[in-house]
Amino acid sequence: MEVVMNGITAAVMATPRRAARVAVGAKSRRFPSGAAVFAATVFVMAVFAAMVPAQAQQAQLPPERGVIVIGEGSVSVPPDYARIRSGVTTRAKTAKEATDTNTKAMAVITAMLLGAGIEQKDIQTSRFSVQPIYVSQQSNTEQKLSGFSVSNQVNVTIRQIDKVGEILDRLVTTGATDVGNVEFLHSDPSKALDQTREAAVADARRKAELYARASGLSLGGVSWITEDSRYAAPMPMTALRASAAMAAPVPIAGGEDTLHVRITVGFDMAH
Repeated sequence: MEVVMNGITAAVMATPRRAARVAVGAKSRRFPSGAAVFAATVFVMAVFAAMVPAQAQQAQLPPERGVIVIGEGSVSVPPDYARIRSGVTTRAKTAKEATDTNTKAMAVITAMLLGAGIEQKDIQTSRFSVQPIYVSQQSNTEQKLSGFSVSNQVNVTIRQIDKVGEILDRLVTTGATDVGNVEFLHSDPSKALDQTREAAVADARRKAELYARASGLSLGGVSWITEDSRYAAPMPMTALRASAAMAAPVPIAGGEDTLHVRITVGFDMAH
């Protein structure tokens, strides 16, 4: 009987896997069958009795009180500078001839930009390419080299935003063959975004207070905040191919851009 009680004590104190080994060990020692069944029964009852209070205690834990809301804020601000892309594309029988013609045309355009008040640091080459031009006289014949195309494109930053239309007009009259991709931008959007963030937080708090009041609870402090800082960025205008029809002054309106911020806020709640 002493051996049986030792086996029972070991089964109760051990984990289920270890207790199984104890039961096997008891069988290998040739315990009487009644004693082995009694030991296993006591073990199962002990494990069950230990699990029930733990589960009951876990079920009695109070759920976390809180509310999660989305806050949004927006502000409209006018752009303070613009960027355009312009350049010249030339064609000739040889690459050298096409390049020389292109270089002379770009020199005239650059001089015009500098004379219009654009600083040298605001004129940046964005693309330069020399490409062969092939033609095929018949569909089944091999293509034949007919010449070369040279393209030189620059990005021009215009700090005086009211001169955008004038610069576009002068680019066309000076000889630019490619003009367009007008972008209206902001030199420091962070200040406007900060105002937008404050508006988003105020919007989130207003919603949370409404839910708390409707639920008969009191709103606590902010537990956490996450931000989705995507906002409406300036959209570039469609590229325009320069032509004689653009000789008239180009009407350009900068308008305003709307910056938008969306946040998710978690608030604590209390009775």
